[in-house]
Parts: sequence; C-alpha cells; structure tokens
Amino acid sequence: MLVKPFKDVIFARHKIESMSKASAVELEERNEGKNLYSYQKGAIDKIFKAFEESPDDYHLLYQLPTGGGKTVIFSEIVRQYLKHHKKKVLVMTHRIELCKQTSNMLTEFGVVNKVIDSKADLSDQSNYSCFVAMVETLNNRLNDDKLDISDIGLVIIDEAHYNSFTKLFKFFSQSFILGVTATPLSSSIELPMTDNYDELIVGESIESLIENGFLARAEMYTYNVGLTSLVVGANGDYTVKSSEDLYTDNDMLTKLLQAYEERCKNKKTLIFNNGINTSLHVYDTFRRAGYPVAHLDNTNTKKERALILKWFKKTPDAILTSVSILTTGFDEPTVDSIILNRATKSLTLYYQMIGRGSRILKDKKTFTVVDLGNNFHRFGPWGDDLDWQRIFKSPNYYLDSILSDEDLESNFRYEMPDELRAEFSKSKNVHFDIQKTYVDSIRNGESSKVVLERSIEQHAKICTENSEDVYDALALAKMLGDDIDFRIARYTKCISKSTFNFVEWLKGEYRKKLNAYLRANFDTLFEEIHGYPPED
Repeated sequence: MLVKPFKDVIFARHKIESMSKASAVELEERNEGKNLYSYQKGAIDKIFKAFEESPDDYHLLYQLPTGGGKTVIFSEIVRQYLKHHKKKVLVMTHRIELCKQTSNMLTEFGVVNKVIDSKADLSDQSNYSCFVAMVETLNNRLNDDKLDISDIGLVIIDEAHYNSFTKLFKFFSQSFILGVTATPLSSSIELPMTDNYDELIVGESIESLIENGFLARAEMYTYNVGLTSLVVGANGDYTVKSSEDLYTDNDMLTKLLQAYEERCKNKKTLIFNNGINTSLHVYDTFRRAGYPVAHLDNTNTKKERALILKWFKKTPDAILTSVSILTTGFDEPTVDSIILNRATKSLTLYYQMIGRGSRILKDKKTFTVVDLGNNFHRFGPWGDDLDWQRIFKSPNYYLDSILSDEDLESNFRYEMPDELRAEFSKSKNVHFDIQKTYVDSIRNGESSKVVLERSIEQHAKICTENSEDVYDALALAKMLGDDIDFRIARYTKCISKSTFNFVEWLKGEYRKKLNAYLRANFDTLFEEIHGYPPED
C-alpha cells in the first residue's frame, strides 16, 4: 500500500535544463493580449451587436474552444464597453488563479481593475470601473452589503458552465450578463444553461482553429478499459472511490506505464487522475521506473505549486501527475502529451483536459492524447463537429445519446500493442471474435464451452505460425495474457456468469489448456501451416 503525506512536495529529482522555448513562449503570451485575430474581432462585433439590440438584463452565452483566446476577447470587450458607456464592469471567475490571470490580461488592455479577494480593501472601490472577483468571495461580500453594484452595467462570467455562478444572478437583475465557455453544457443535468441564458453565440470551431494555425492537432490513442466497476455519484460523474479502486490496481498502473512508453516517452506529459491517492500511485509507479515525475494536487501550498510548475516548464521530458487542479486556468504550451488516466461522463471535463495540450509553438503542430477511460468512445474525437446550438437548447437529448459503459465495452476489440504484434508478424490476423463465436455456437445447438476451445485453437495456431519449435510457441503463449483476459471477460459476459473467483479460475484454466494443447499438437499444427514437419 502506497502511503505518503499529502502535504509533502512530491518531486522527482531531475536535472533542470534551460529551454530556449521559454522566452519565446513568454513573449508570445505577452503579445497575445495586444493583437486580436480576425475571428476574435468578429466575435466581439457579434457580442456588441447582441448587446445593442437586446434589453439591459439580457443573458448572452459565447462559446469558444480552449486556447482560442476567450480572455483576450472579453478583455477587449471590457475596454470598449468602458470607453463608450458610463457604467461599470464586473468579471467573475470560479478560482483565485483565474482571477489573477484575468486581472493581468485586463491590465495589458489598459483596463485599470481591482481584484476582490478575501483580503481586499473596498474603501477605494469608487475609484474603479472594473472589478474581478471569485464567485464565493463575491457572494459573501454582496450578502454582507460591502460592495456597491448599483452601477454595474456588464457582468462577464468566465467558465460559465459552472453552476456556482447562478446564485449571484439575483444581484444583477438589471445588468447585461455575458457568459463565456468552451463547452456550453451545464455541469449539472438539473440546471441546464438554457434556463439561465437567452442566446448562444458559437465561435470558431476547433478544426478551424487548427487549420488556421491557432491550435495544435490532437493525435489520439485509446486503450480499452473495463469500467463496469465504476459507480456514478450524485453529480452525474464517476465517484472518486470507485475510480481509485480501479486505477490504483496494479494491472491498470502497468497499462498506464506501458501506454506512456509506447506513445509519450521523452515527451513533456500531463496526467489527469480522479483522486489524490490514484495520482500518488501514478507518481510512485513512474518514479520507480526512473522517469522524471512530480505530483500536484490542491493540498500543495502556493510555494510548492510554483516550484513544481517551474520545474515542469523547464524540464523537456517532465511528467506531471495531477488531480483536477490543472483542468482550467493552466496554460503551458510546451506540453506534448496528455494522458487521461480516468473516465468521466462530463463532456466539458473531457475537452478541458485535452485542451491543456493544444497550445501551439513554432515547432509544435501536434500533440499526443492517450485515453485510458474510454472517453474517446463516449464523446468522440476532440475537435469533432459538435452541434453546440442543439446541445445548448436540448442538453438532455445529447446526454441521453451517450452510450453506457456496457454498450461501449460490447463494441471493444482487443488490439495487440505494436511490440507484441511484431512477435506475431507472420500471422495475417490475430483477432478472435468471442461474441460472434458464442452466438454461432448457440444457434448451432452447441455448448458454450466450444467458444473457449476454438479460442484456444486460434491462439495455438498464431503461436505456431511464428515459432520454430514448441518452446518458442510456449514462450509466445505467455505473452498473450492481456488478450486471454480480454477474451475471458467477453466470454463471461456472454454466459452471464462473472463472479471474481470464477473469472480468475477460468483465466488460469485457459492458460493451462493452451499450453497443453500446444505440447500435444504443435508438430501437427506446424506441418499443416508450413507443409513440412518441424526440425528435430
């Protein structure tokens, strides 16, 4: 059992190399706030048109993908609004980090602003025309009647899909509210965004931003994972406990490490988990394997977090395993790989996590995404052509169309990793369809036992095709563990018998019978395949 104090900085020692990219990145980020792209100018025109044509209390929602520059757009909107109107502006965020980033961006646009945090002195509030506040702090200040909002004409809500903002709408019944989000789908099924916003303006698509060089393209790799043990909680997503039970399992940790080595090795990698304990297990797994890795969660102090993120930025092949904290308000363009070491039923979270790797650099046009939660099968490719207007107007229609885990897994097909497939290169086809074989056997009036018998025969055949003698074949059979486990899982679903002890017994029996079949039939199989007997 992995036990580590959560308050400790968990940090792998690794030589920090200076990166020539860093200064370029900082320069790009500084210039971003001063030069608007054509699609950003177009969005601003549409928003102001809606503003001018609508009543003062109109609620407008604007969608733009992560990395498209939502903060840039609404900072310019604030600048123009204050220039042409005699009322004030309030910008709301849901996290303190976003408050500071927003304040800095507004400053770059020449907008003098005041951050309303828990320590803010409001005695000089009359000197400001723009305020930036975190939702909970603002709620407390308004309930205590410590902030004068009588002159607020425009309220901007960043990451508007979070429902925590809606409780503040009652204070701004005469203000124009502009919500901005990458995914106009509420974080709660019970509180659809269409109940709180009058209209949605859809911005540039991910595909368009990629085609025009504003975002990097995701190269996605998915590894099928059995998720039927996961439990959905009251918030509509998988519970932390059931996720940790699955993702701290040795088999899953091994699969994660293998996936990293196959797709992400020597790339700067961000790993998302559902649960602190899972992230700690991931950290320990990569540390033991000798990789430069750090762990970050919301229990780290500000100083610890700054130290870890500085190391991550400067280290080319760094691995950072985290929990939730980096899904919003974190922009690190040097990230080359994203690993979703979790499953989620939230489309918003899916897009947020992958979006962390989409920032471009001069020598970065693509980034890698490894999915270990069947999220790709559930939501489709990142950047797929989603009908946001329909999702906004009929969220239940969209949510009801998402396949259940059972339905997803029924369509899975085991794919050998590239290195293993190379060991079976002489076989044109290594796939065996358990479900089809089961259906055919039932239709023919045969016992379900013939399914595994035929599976063993097929495994024996591909082992023999790629061997010179029985010892080579037995060695290859040992490499088929994942494929065997997958076939047993499919078989037990077919026969509706899947107790843990029965499944484990079946896996062991399968391996014994495969080895026995090879020993008894290798010579015959070899001659049938090659047309001549094996050498003595």
